[in-house]
Amino acid sequence: MTLFKRLVPVVFAVLAAAGPARALDIDVTSFKLANGMQVVVIPDRRAPVVTHMVWYKTGAADEAQGKAGVAHLLEHLMFKGTPKHPDGAFSRIVRANGGDENAFTTQDYTAYFQKVMKDRLPLVMELEADRMQNLELTDETVLPERAVVLEERRQRIDNEPAGLLNEQMDAAMFAAHPYGKPVIGWMNQVSKLTRQDAMDFYAAHYEPENAILIVAGDVTPEEVKTLAERHYGPLKNKRPAPERVRAEEPPPNAERRVTMTDPRVSSPSWQRRYLTPAARQMPQREELAMSLLADIVGGSNQSRFYQTLSLEKKLAAYSGAWFDADQLDYGSFGLYAAPNPGVTIEAVEKEVDAILAGVVATGVTQEELDRSRNNMIASSVYLLDSQDKLARTFGVALATGQTIDDVLNWEKDLAAVTVDDVNKAAHAVLDRRASVTGVLLPEAKSQ
Repeated sequence: MTLFKRLVPVVFAVLAAAGPARALDIDVTSFKLANGMQVVVIPDRRAPVVTHMVWYKTGAADEAQGKAGVAHLLEHLMFKGTPKHPDGAFSRIVRANGGDENAFTTQDYTAYFQKVMKDRLPLVMELEADRMQNLELTDETVLPERAVVLEERRQRIDNEPAGLLNEQMDAAMFAAHPYGKPVIGWMNQVSKLTRQDAMDFYAAHYEPENAILIVAGDVTPEEVKTLAERHYGPLKNKRPAPERVRAEEPPPNAERRVTMTDPRVSSPSWQRRYLTPAARQMPQREELAMSLLADIVGGSNQSRFYQTLSLEKKLAAYSGAWFDADQLDYGSFGLYAAPNPGVTIEAVEKEVDAILAGVVATGVTQEELDRSRNNMIASSVYLLDSQDKLARTFGVALATGQTIDDVLNWEKDLAAVTVDDVNKAAHAVLDRRASVTGVLLPEAKSQ
């Protein structure tokens, strides 16, 4: 299992998938089982295949103090077995039936999925429902898997200077909120996690009322409802759904800076993040204005960054911008660049700030807005070509406090964004007091 990390640079690449949904005759049905489990059905009849996903509305930001990494460790342990399907039988059964399966953990949710032929849907529902309440763990299964997670952390974070810098930037951005700790956890805390820690987290959060079932593929809502009621319907909630009470971040009033040197770094790089509201906390039109701003500033080879930093002044080898608000509590607007050989970080940062000052002072143009809007719509066409992305689009939205209508209204809301909206977004987000700047440098050679 791996930590889920979005690979596209701008948040619209996930929400965009819903843009032309109606034009492609994609319908979405949602209902709840008697035990409170939400079910979403997305028919896609291009092939006799289904993607079955269970999303738990819990993640790393819901961990108890001092237990960083337990949500992700539990994700690994969910494959270890139940009395009915012991010793890793879950994965063996899915593979034996020609399926593909995996899972991912973020700050706000944990999701498990299988992609199988349509006639295997009852099987994976039975397997997933079984482990929702019957997970069985021993020290003999937990301790080796904890070692696997520790090695994953070494490979993905400790052995990657950019990963270490990102961790430190998160820690600097969030003084109080748990987004400041990594999803995979800190090494010193993960190494002390126990079987009981995992089972306590499981007992507190893995309930049908706290879960979302999403099925995309060659199915009808009626078929899914019948199967869901058969396999998930009998599950009882053993305790009330946990309240997601998290420490509120105090209003930032000073920009922060993290500079890191590492002998493994061959060339310097620069990045900055601005704290923003989460998608659920603002009208979608405002959120889309920020996504469009990110694209105009650094989302393509027509962006201001590329045209100025790379083509005109030849300062940067690469640059870009992104916006991610698909979290429960806070979002972020990010910028990055790397200087060409012989160019200093200071020169690149100075030019970045000049470009941003120009955006704030004079605004964006209608031509830039139209081009970026077209880019977002074009991206959605490719994203819709995947059953998995369809399921994830709605899963991410629902697990972070957004709605199905937010996704389905994406195209209409995108069309309504004006130049004034984007310019307001620039004034709102580009506040250095709410930012963290990170610089990654090679270790200076001794004289």
